Amino acid sequence: MIVDILAGMAIARMPLLAIDCPDPGALARFYGAMLDWKIDDAANPASVCAENGQCIAFHQVADYTPPTWPTQERPQQMHLDMLVDDLDAAEAAVLELGATKHPDQPGTSFRVFLDPAGHPFCLCLN
Repeated sequence: MIVDILAGMAIARMPLLAIDCPDPGALARFYGAMLDWKIDDAANPASVCAENGQCIAFHQVADYTPPTWPTQERPQQMHLDMLVDDLDAAEAAVLELGATKHPDQPGTSFRVFLDPAGHPFCLCLN
């Protein structure tokens, strides 16, 4: 049975998450600054990568329309949760980078923001 054969083994590795956006370089600089990851914004797709090989790529999409959250008029499709030690300090930093705090804040141990392209992401207490 295939389940027995694959038990304890990864089927694949996920070295990259790709995010659609209108301006790949701008979004790479935003996430690179927030995560302190290496930024490659010279091409489409642009990307940011951690020293351990984790990467996020940003693909330019014509006529990009950001998701709406929390409504499902245009579903978010995905979002990133970022761990932080201090919500207030992290909030100030991402706002300075160009994030927007979403008016709907459904929890107390995390805060919801929109990146410069309108994708929701959360800052979560570590």
